[in-house]
Amino acid sequence: MKKKVLVLGCTGSIGSQTLDIIRHEKDSFEVAGLSVGHNQEALESLCSEFKCKGTCWSNDGLSGLKKLLDECGADIAVNGVAGSQGLLSSVEVLERGMNLALANKESVVMAWPVIKQLALKKNASIVPVDSEHSAVFNLVNQLGKDNTAEIVITASGGPFRNFTREQLESVTVEDALKHPTWNMGKKITIDSASLANKGLEVIEACRLFDVDTDKVKVLVHPQSIVHSLVRSNDGMLYAQISDPDMRHPIYSALVWPENRRNYLKPFTLAGHELSFFEPRTDDFPMLALAYECARKSGSYTIAFNAANEIAVEAFIDKKIGFLDIPGIVGATLSDDWTKEPASVEDVLEADRLSHERARNILDGRTF
Repeated sequence: MKKKVLVLGCTGSIGSQTLDIIRHEKDSFEVAGLSVGHNQEALESLCSEFKCKGTCWSNDGLSGLKKLLDECGADIAVNGVAGSQGLLSSVEVLERGMNLALANKESVVMAWPVIKQLALKKNASIVPVDSEHSAVFNLVNQLGKDNTAEIVITASGGPFRNFTREQLESVTVEDALKHPTWNMGKKITIDSASLANKGLEVIEACRLFDVDTDKVKVLVHPQSIVHSLVRSNDGMLYAQISDPDMRHPIYSALVWPENRRNYLKPFTLAGHELSFFEPRTDDFPMLALAYECARKSGSYTIAFNAANEIAVEAFIDKKIGFLDIPGIVGATLSDDWTKEPASVEDVLEADRLSHERARNILDGRTF
């Protein structure tokens, strides 16, 4: 029987690649519904192709998503929506007891206690789609959580991995957008360059897999072929290895808990050289700041995410330098963010306050 898939953010990178999978495997999947943020024309074209209903956030708002969820009859929702809209989408999916293939970082970084409790209450599964967390998810499931001693997340290192501190002082936005491996949006590409993205993934790993921060390590791996590793209790390392192609983790989430043959090209190690390095947290302090927030919990992870959004936006607009990004984030985190959100409303209020604080720091240049 075909699995019915709801694709949230269907014109983005995750959504587009999900639809590519469905086009290639029509006997296994069908599109139950689609959502976009603004592109009504693209939505109508895709709804016509897949013969399904859709909703456009800019026109229909949250009520449109709720209506689509109530009517589409999906078995699983792929959430590739960025930002707080993606968080609200996760909540609505789980409220209906629908399984969630999750690529929205905010759902975990900002609101994991709320999201986790909702999934448990509604007996719904959350399967990570990020390549690193998908790898850990599969490795831990195969090895067993009790047999897992450590999680190792890999990072490409971005375009500046070999830059000195002095060189980092003069890099431009254009330099930061030249990612050596992945083709992504501006925000996530700059987050990769600063290691903020890897910091967010550390926070996610601690929460998704319920482990302490000292059990989550980061290794810089420029080839982006080993997506993550886990260490077993006996000290052995187990890795998930594939081409840097997001269709692999998306497919894995769609068929979970099964493991199936698919149309994607199998990977071969022949001809590849793999290298690994410790991250330079002194030169790339966003990673260290993320670890600090993961240890403190409360609303610190919300503040980290919000301040980074403000700082990256200012960098893209050429209002600040690359090394000012961690300055703004660090100054924002110096406030008291110990309050633990008890609801989605609490999460959004902490997000609003931390955005406001970061903007004030930016405007006052008090960092």
